[in-house]
Amino acid sequence: MGDQKFQRKRYSTPRHPWEKERIGSEREIVNKYGLKNKRELWRAQAVLSSFRAQARTLQAKVRYNDPIAQKQFQLLLKKLDKLSFLSEGATLDDILTLNIENILDRRLQTLVYQLNMATTMKQARQLITHGHIKVGDRIVTVPSIAIQKGEEDYITYSEKSPFSDDKHPIRLILSGRAENQEENNEKGERK
Repeated sequence: MGDQKFQRKRYSTPRHPWEKERIGSEREIVNKYGLKNKRELWRAQAVLSSFRAQARTLQAKVRYNDPIAQKQFQLLLKKLDKLSFLSEGATLDDILTLNIENILDRRLQTLVYQLNMATTMKQARQLITHGHIKVGDRIVTVPSIAIQKGEEDYITYSEKSPFSDDKHPIRLILSGRAENQEENNEKGERK
């Protein structure tokens, strides 16, 4: 933990700063998920690489039937299941096939947008940072937190927020967009 004034970085920067393909792919992901900057992407990549590194070391130990490694493997699977990155019956190979989008899909910002509570990813971020979104019984102002399994049902507008009123103009736009999506889904099913 250390001193609060001197917190350590939770990410690592790319080894080669000027690679055109990497910069382009990072820009697409940052725009798709409405991230503030590339540091948020690098932080998610650090989380992913940590899970994958744990899986690789456990994979080698599990081959030799190490009982401690088996227990660590079960704990890792339980943690990934709790965060909804994987299902309960997953294997070590499933952990190694995780990608950055699996991590970013569990962010509060992404879930607020997917639950049709905001018109864009940027607006979802703004709603969270301004204190309009509540998870369970607490107001959350951090868009990057990973939402655990079952908590996505409890993401709502705060009671103090003007967005909690069904007649708010943004809510009317969102409900119209949801109705259009349902009509398009029904047309797609008929064809």
